[in-house]
Amino acid sequence: MTFEGTADPLRVVIADDDVLLREGLASLLDRHGFTVAGLADDGNHLLELVEKTEPDLAIVDIRMPPTHTTEGLAASREIRLRFPRVALLVLSAFVEVEHAIELLASGERIGYLLKTRVTDVEDFLETLHRVHDGGTVVDPAVVQELVAAHRRRDPLGVLSPREREVLALMAEGRSNAGVAKELWVTEGTVEKHVRSILTKLDLPETDDTHRRVLAVLTFLEAA
Repeated sequence: MTFEGTADPLRVVIADDDVLLREGLASLLDRHGFTVAGLADDGNHLLELVEKTEPDLAIVDIRMPPTHTTEGLAASREIRLRFPRVALLVLSAFVEVEHAIELLASGERIGYLLKTRVTDVEDFLETLHRVHDGGTVVDPAVVQELVAAHRRRDPLGVLSPREREVLALMAEGRSNAGVAKELWVTEGTVEKHVRSILTKLDLPETDDTHRRVLAVLTFLEAA
């Protein structure tokens, strides 16, 4: 894929303290029809470049000097505040879910990719255009981690859809007979579902009535 010959090539600034990656990206973009408006090796320099060159897109490493923690993230927040029309693609060497969520919450025209994705040139170039055109792009590895994190936080994630239905009706105060009537199944089937729910939620071995209450509390807390 190439974007050479476009009437209005995208103007891009690149911020990364890794000189090889920074220069490599600049060379790659230049060969594919982008205009590289400037290169920066820290957040302050990046902000100066954005103010001076008014680019269409900023590619920003999330960790830069002096502390190599969240300087790129801080600079991206400042760019979004002061120069909202500038699209942002943030690069990271690691899956950092909290940072990804914070970036995505800042609005559209934002992307978060792992640096390893840059090696897929066509996909990377397409991502730049998608972000500039108003899209939101999230690295697949980050999506997987977000889903996994949600599952880890969801105590009901171990239940089947039918067991969730049964538990929801239990939370309404229905007896096994009442649940069976609502779902058009036998009371024996409901009893099996209830036993499975209590087991999967790893509730303490007390009397079944108390365990039902604990199951309902778990459901309400997760809702």
